[in-house]
Amino acid sequence: MDVIKELLEGIPLPKMVKVKMAFSAKKVADVEAAVRQELAKPGICDSIKPGMHIAVGVGSRGLANLPTLVQVLVDELKKRGAVPFVVPAMGSHGGATAEGQTEVLANLGVTEASAGCPIVSSMEVVEIGRLDNGLPVYIDKNACSADGIVFIARVKPHTAFRGPNESGLVKMVAIGLGKQKGAESCHSYGFKYMAEHIVAMTKIALARTPILFGLATVENAYDEIARIVAVPAADIIETDCKLQVEAKANMPSLMFKQIDVLIVDQIGKDISGDGMDPNITGRFPTPYASGGPDVSKLVVLDLTDKTHGNANGMGLADFGTHRLANKVNFQMTYANGLTSTVVLPTHMPTILESDYDAIRAAIKTCNARDYSRVRVVRIKDTLHLGEIMISEAMLAEARTIAGITVVGEPQAMKFDAAGNLVREED
Repeated sequence: MDVIKELLEGIPLPKMVKVKMAFSAKKVADVEAAVRQELAKPGICDSIKPGMHIAVGVGSRGLANLPTLVQVLVDELKKRGAVPFVVPAMGSHGGATAEGQTEVLANLGVTEASAGCPIVSSMEVVEIGRLDNGLPVYIDKNACSADGIVFIARVKPHTAFRGPNESGLVKMVAIGLGKQKGAESCHSYGFKYMAEHIVAMTKIALARTPILFGLATVENAYDEIARIVAVPAADIIETDCKLQVEAKANMPSLMFKQIDVLIVDQIGKDISGDGMDPNITGRFPTPYASGGPDVSKLVVLDLTDKTHGNANGMGLADFGTHRLANKVNFQMTYANGLTSTVVLPTHMPTILESDYDAIRAAIKTCNARDYSRVRVVRIKDTLHLGEIMISEAMLAEARTIAGITVVGEPQAMKFDAAGNLVREED
């Protein structure tokens, strides 16, 4: 027996129980109709004239209904006689290459065929100004040379800083449309100043580039669109701030204040910029954001297919698996850390041979006084919290929490011959 197997010998695994967590389920019933209605509002498309070349900024996040949002926006621009083209607006994502960013869009379902227009991907930028502290402000060269710029953004809490404007319209302008150089500039003084930098850079971009409007979405706790708002350029900063309040109110949570071991089946850039949302896990990459549960040990088992090896966020876990480690594309992963200046999320956690070993290692090191009462929570990822698994020791508490319904009976974790968890969908 090797030393790791010997150290983990005898560590018991708790029985797990399926529970459902209920959150606000308000959602837009007809996304296409809602987009068309918003674009028809006065002050949104009024300045678009026939023949205008319009850049449509599309990011790398897994927005709900993203292909539909892009297709309908492009279609409405065409109806007004414009000539739209999509530009990837995702900072350094996709390995900070033009080809990689086009591939990211394709993985999200956005292609030239689905969008109904060309995708013009380039990492070339132009400097459009500087902040008072000397930081340069950049924007995608192709977008800047267009007759107009519009873009799509989901408004949500950021994973590494707090401020009136976090992830959303403002960040999409300052970092998304700024490409790798814009993202690097905005991050260069760290997340301590991020809240003020994204606003200051966006103000310059709004004054010096042909930004016409943004199309914002706010999602509910089930990864569905709860609201769609078309926002004219002049209102982008203020409206983004208001929508941030709504987005935070919509955020799901794990509903337990203390967790000994949190098992996350998969992480990926299509789930969160940090692979798994720290607002859910309570594991933040900087001291400038906080919240979520107190998690003693966190286990990550795998990467999503759509992340294509980008394992940003794995460093926020304590334990991982060989399966995860073997899928890591270090170039893509490290590009995130080098651009954001925060490299903790790109670190490698302690890697164990299998799910079985990684979970037992987390239990062994979680400092629980009684292994038979260990508090374990298992989630698919941080986007899907409607159904989760909790250990038998948490049942009594779960039954006292409004919004939680116990729907299963305690069952032992099942593993295949390789020691990996057998999932219900497998």
